Amino acid sequence: MRPRYVLAGMSHETNTFSPQPTTIDKFCPLSSNGVLLERDAAAAALGGTKTPFGGFYDMLVERDADLVIPLAAGAMPSGKVTDDAFEEMAGRITDAASTGPDAMFLALHGAMVTETHEDAEGELLRRIRSIAPDMPIAVSLDFHLGMSPDLCSNATVVTGYRTYPHIDTYETSQRACSTLLRALDGEVDPVISWGVIPLMTNMLRQTPLHQPMKDIMDRAIEAEASGEVLTASVFGGFPLSDISHTGLSVIITSDGDKTTGDALRDELLELAWERRADFVFDFEPMASSVARAASIAVGPVVLADHGDNCGAGGITDVMSVLEEVIAQGLDDVVAGPYCDAETVRVCLDAGVGAEVTVELGGKVDMPAIGLPAKSMTLSGRVAAITDGRFLVEGPMGTGTTTELGDTVLIESDHADVLVCSSPLEPTDLGFYTHIGIDPTARKYLLIKSRQHFRAVFEPIAAEIIPVAGPGVCSEDYSQRTFEHIRHPMYPMDLDATMDVIGN
Repeated sequence: MRPRYVLAGMSHETNTFSPQPTTIDKFCPLSSNGVLLERDAAAAALGGTKTPFGGFYDMLVERDADLVIPLAAGAMPSGKVTDDAFEEMAGRITDAASTGPDAMFLALHGAMVTETHEDAEGELLRRIRSIAPDMPIAVSLDFHLGMSPDLCSNATVVTGYRTYPHIDTYETSQRACSTLLRALDGEVDPVISWGVIPLMTNMLRQTPLHQPMKDIMDRAIEAEASGEVLTASVFGGFPLSDISHTGLSVIITSDGDKTTGDALRDELLELAWERRADFVFDFEPMASSVARAASIAVGPVVLADHGDNCGAGGITDVMSVLEEVIAQGLDDVVAGPYCDAETVRVCLDAGVGAEVTVELGGKVDMPAIGLPAKSMTLSGRVAAITDGRFLVEGPMGTGTTTELGDTVLIESDHADVLVCSSPLEPTDLGFYTHIGIDPTARKYLLIKSRQHFRAVFEPIAAEIIPVAGPGVCSEDYSQRTFEHIRHPMYPMDLDATMDVIGN
């Protein structure tokens, strides 16, 4: 009899300080008319793409097995996921689990928070285990994980991204998939060791491309490559999620003997704790960053506004950095994309070539950080209109179709401004080229992003300047109140000790 496998995807990175709830429609592609991807539609959209789902799918279709796909859903980071949305998605996956498959392969995130559950992925796995106590389960996770006992104790194999920008999502799922398939073939016996420490790393200091994370991740990679363990993953954590599981964490899958996995887990966590001060980022005032950009002679200069980045749950309509750029007289600027459906409608009604005056951005109050909505008056010419769809060619999500919704380009005296209807982080040059802009020919590129832009913008940039604009993605912890993280937590509590929660 042919084996039967379930493959499902459910992904959301929840910024608990965002005022925008994440409803079920946010998990539906714009082009699907409000329908969640499943079965053949999911395979057609994501099979062969450099995504977590694609990594599992491409490996599983090579097996002589029946493949069941109940769901492949992901939403842009935002506020808490509604219980209705979670129950709809989790129900589809648990229904598939109840049919008695031989194994399950899950492309999850690890930082989904709902109205009821601070660890939605852990709750999903708990429910699956209650239905199928012995079923093998492989899970791939994002680098920005909030680790919990429910998540780790109910999976058979777990792997996490090793890169930030996340350019190894496909490979991460294949690492989990190949390990579980080996277990199903009787070659290995996976056992998990995991631990999380009270270290809230700043996301601008997390990337494994550089220290302090680089050789921590390198050690994990070496241990897996050498066969010391089956899989080894280090997670930077997501400091914009106010939950009890926040912190830097490690998951190791070893073969039969947990002692080896425990030792490597402890080694990696201890190394991270020794460097805890290096994971703190000193913010430069916004005006100083813009002034520094103004002094640079040759472009493109990328100004990365990381406080209002939709890739970490930002609204993407805070105009403060663009106002500062204009006030300081920077010229030859391309800014955006900003998410403002009202402005897009004004431009669509006016048409290409029309002169418009719009109140750009500032549509959403952010009470969790005391930031009221404030728009910016912008006058200019509607230079281009698109449907916001283009094929991703860069290393993040290669082969997927980006959907910005209706998108416009407004040319003004001070800057050319991209405005879209649906928020997406600029992780591909197609954000510019699809609307007729050559980013290599411009002096300043003002974008809303923290790290992911680097995958495609770093190779073309003469200089990159992080800008600490305001927004719910700001990691200036003095601006917000954490009610649910455990204490003591470094760096909020400088006397914190390395108190490991794990198995």
